[in-house]
Amino acid sequence: MGTQAPTDQNNYASADIDEKLATQKAIDDWLPITSSRNAKWWYSAFHNVTAMVGAGVLSLPYAMSNLGWGPGTVILVLSWVITLFTLWQMVEMHEMVPGKRFDRYHELGQHAFGEKLGLWIVVPQQLICEVGVDIVYMVTGGKSLQKIHNIARKDKDPIKLTYFIMIFASAHFVLAHLPNFNSISGVSLAAAVMSLSYSTIAWTASVHKGVQPDVEYGYLAPSTSGTVFNFFTALGDVAFAYAGHNVVLEIQATIPSSPEKPSKKPMWRGVVIAYIVVALCYFPVAFIGYYIFGNKVEDNILISLEKPEWLIITANMFVVIHVIGSYQLYAMPVFDMIETLLVKKLHFRPTTMLRFISRNTYVAFTMFVGITFPFFGGLLGFFGGFAFSPTTYFLPCIMWLTIKKPRKFSLSWVVNWICITLGVLLMILSPIGGLRNIILQAKNYKFYN
Repeated sequence: MGTQAPTDQNNYASADIDEKLATQKAIDDWLPITSSRNAKWWYSAFHNVTAMVGAGVLSLPYAMSNLGWGPGTVILVLSWVITLFTLWQMVEMHEMVPGKRFDRYHELGQHAFGEKLGLWIVVPQQLICEVGVDIVYMVTGGKSLQKIHNIARKDKDPIKLTYFIMIFASAHFVLAHLPNFNSISGVSLAAAVMSLSYSTIAWTASVHKGVQPDVEYGYLAPSTSGTVFNFFTALGDVAFAYAGHNVVLEIQATIPSSPEKPSKKPMWRGVVIAYIVVALCYFPVAFIGYYIFGNKVEDNILISLEKPEWLIITANMFVVIHVIGSYQLYAMPVFDMIETLLVKKLHFRPTTMLRFISRNTYVAFTMFVGITFPFFGGLLGFFGGFAFSPTTYFLPCIMWLTIKKPRKFSLSWVVNWICITLGVLLMILSPIGGLRNIILQAKNYKFYN
């Protein structure tokens, strides 16, 4: 009998471990990011297009008007190159530890910086990005719907922006309950097609309109300080335009992987296709839009394009459909964080009702903030610099240097430090202009008016 006890204890311990692993697997199968791993490479292409080509593309001609031809062209092209490089780094780092996948941005951060520090470095920035994008998209969707109404009704019977944001939010109270990334692939594909469509409409309609007779390309601000602040805001607009990195690991987590066929190959193929589409969307809109309208271009180029009316209504409808898809894409990692916290830390049961309440609460929160602070241009500049610069331009480089440890002054080391320096400058300078714009617009703004 005396020799039996240790065996029983071992059996109990083994059974306890098996039960914990089974519970953990059941939770992982329920959470949005890890519940489905059967995505194809083209899913990553249109998910990345949807994440990257947001409504920010429509503000690029305005950003060019504040940057000028020379600096604007350099910053736009350089941003495309740098963000493609940092995206490649993230795709490579997803499975850099044999047998382990970093399914979430913060998991990679924890591997690079330590369990607690990694969490505190990545999660606040990622949340600011994703929640910030969703708030801005609430405003964008509402403004586009309002524009459609105003054009169709010839500015008769005006309706407050508040109601249009609420109409836009109503779609998300339904779509928010799609369980995971693969379940929103149809929405994401539609959004990617729409983004290419309205970008094409924006620059082709500009060409059709022709160069304006009173076009000017100088800086519009009457003072030097105004010019400098507008330059900073434009940097934030550009940063916002290249914002797809916040969901890239979560997208890659949905692709199947094995030692023979790692997920990085299909993921990278999708990323390259996505970046070609990004170039086709961004560069023509930015350069042609600025060339046609000069420094009088609006912060949303579709506002400058008033005719033909049917085309502008169509383009705005495409924007609405696209930002519906983009909202869901950026919301999914937030849903994952909320549900992980509720189930793993607060020990709620993973039920449909828990998901229903938590996701509806999040949609209602972003709707409320969007209604309260609908400063579209200023919000882009502020969030773009403050949040997207770290997660897009230099945090992947810091992680690469920490984990890979390239030799000092080697090509990899130099390139990474150049990206870090430029990213930090962007993070410091662009929120200044964005915050100033918000303050200027808020002077004459009445809440819920």
